[in-house]
Amino acid sequence: MDDGGVSKAVAVVACAAMALFYVAILYAPTLILRLPPPPSFKNFMIRRFICAAISSVVSVVISALLLPMKSREASSLLGVYGIRMDHIWQAVIFPLTLTALMYGGSLVLKSLLLMSALRERMNFGGGLSFDNIKSFSEEIVACSRSIASDVLVWRTYVVAPLTEELVFRACMLPLLLCGGFQKSTVIFLCPIFFSLAHLNHLKDVYSKQNYNLTKAFLAIGLQLGYTVVFGSYASFLFIQTGHFLAPSVAHAFCNFMGLPVLVSRGKGIVSVASVAGIVGFLWLLFPMTRPELYNDRTDNCVCWQGYCSGN
Repeated sequence: MDDGGVSKAVAVVACAAMALFYVAILYAPTLILRLPPPPSFKNFMIRRFICAAISSVVSVVISALLLPMKSREASSLLGVYGIRMDHIWQAVIFPLTLTALMYGGSLVLKSLLLMSALRERMNFGGGLSFDNIKSFSEEIVACSRSIASDVLVWRTYVVAPLTEELVFRACMLPLLLCGGFQKSTVIFLCPIFFSLAHLNHLKDVYSKQNYNLTKAFLAIGLQLGYTVVFGSYASFLFIQTGHFLAPSVAHAFCNFMGLPVLVSRGKGIVSVASVAGIVGFLWLLFPMTRPELYNDRTDNCVCWQGYCSGN
């Protein structure tokens, strides 16, 4: 790093500020701007989408001002955040396949339940007739339309993965790396900010646990542990690939699958699939995240995109 580089203290303070702002701005419309409550849940979520977008833009601006980049051109800036048009299929397929291995048991269980539902439908619906196929197709179309218009679907699989990965990975990781932290340290440090940003769910969890403080803290502890583990994995993906899409698709997939299923009563194949998936994940983790798979060039720069001095 040159003399205008980022110090460790500045990097950590900036990351903490971005994490705090990401959560605080969600409550700004009612607590600070004194806006009236939204008339519907959909409007409430859209308001939060706007807040998340504003927080993301602010984080991008803050990190851009602090990072010691040689060029301030748009292409260079976007490259720092891993927003690129090259190696897209690699950044989607490889991380998605790798992440799916961790859910081997869950995927097998879902497949078994789906086949059971289809078998029951055929037994009580007259078999594999044209009318049944047509009815099933119409249900799929109707379900797809319902999902596409569901604001919670947009929050869970689009807005949350994109904004959280932009703030907690694309903006924070370059700062921490340029601050002089080692990659191994950053992989476990960055998720701490990510997990702390989820503490705002404590009130909701407290009410869901019938206002039992012990159960609420246990639930939050489990959630924080999961976010730290996933955050470390997402940080690893971003550092290895230098591509914003890699952790984003993994994030969306994990949100869809939830916690991995390791065992299921009466279904030993689920446990076998879980073990096989975990072994496959560990075996392929480094081969499928080699930087050369996602970049035309690699160098010895501290930051994978080559924007620090010394490259």
